[in-house]
Amino acid sequence: MIILPAIDIKDGKCVRLWKGDFQTAEQVAESYMDTAQGFAEAGAQWIHMVDLDGAKSAQPVNADIFLDVAKHTPLKVELGGGIRSLDTVESYLSEGISRVILGSIALKNPQIVKEAVAEYGDRIAVGIDAKNGKVAAEGWLDDSDVDYIALAREMIRAGVGTFIFTDISKDGTLSGVNAEQLSALADATRGQCNIIASGGVHTIEDIRICREMGLYGTICGKSLYKGTLDLREAIAEAQPENQTD
Repeated sequence: MIILPAIDIKDGKCVRLWKGDFQTAEQVAESYMDTAQGFAEAGAQWIHMVDLDGAKSAQPVNADIFLDVAKHTPLKVELGGGIRSLDTVESYLSEGISRVILGSIALKNPQIVKEAVAEYGDRIAVGIDAKNGKVAAEGWLDDSDVDYIALAREMIRAGVGTFIFTDISKDGTLSGVNAEQLSALADATRGQCNIIASGGVHTIEDIRICREMGLYGTICGKSLYKGTLDLREAIAEAQPENQTD
């Protein structure tokens, strides 16, 4: 399992939110570059980055920051937020981003997802963000009646191979991952896709839970900034030699 430390950007600053509420933005680091380099020095190979302003405005806002990290660190950048068109996908991927996350567009215009996957394969991931099991969009400001597992199955049919699943009620709360929903998603899509857990990670026990579920990856944000999880320890725990049958 891979560990993806996270940097969310709002107004050019590294922040974390509480349950996706933009009004709760808390700056958690002075420098995005120093933070990213610190993650790399701790052994991370990937970084999960989100353009919060982009998610809200439905277009890229902080692109220079993400491209800077991709260019000047050894980290592979997984990026979401404000990616609503094939032109934006192409721009990011051609300029050094390793994987882009399509979220709102998967719900509202799945044809774009199909076309992106046909062109870029596993460099496309879909973000499934849910409140009470129902998918939310547009920076989590819009709710829907679409079940998160139903959307995953539709996206698998479209060719998507990687999902980032976030329980919005857990995000930024340090209350533990939603093992029940993650397990249900894993069971429903077993062998058909890679699942990355996001939201609620608190301690090394959450890493262990996700690893034992056979997930592809786990995103760690506030737990790293608040010191309840050590990145080096998390990466070590995620390694195959630590797995139990």
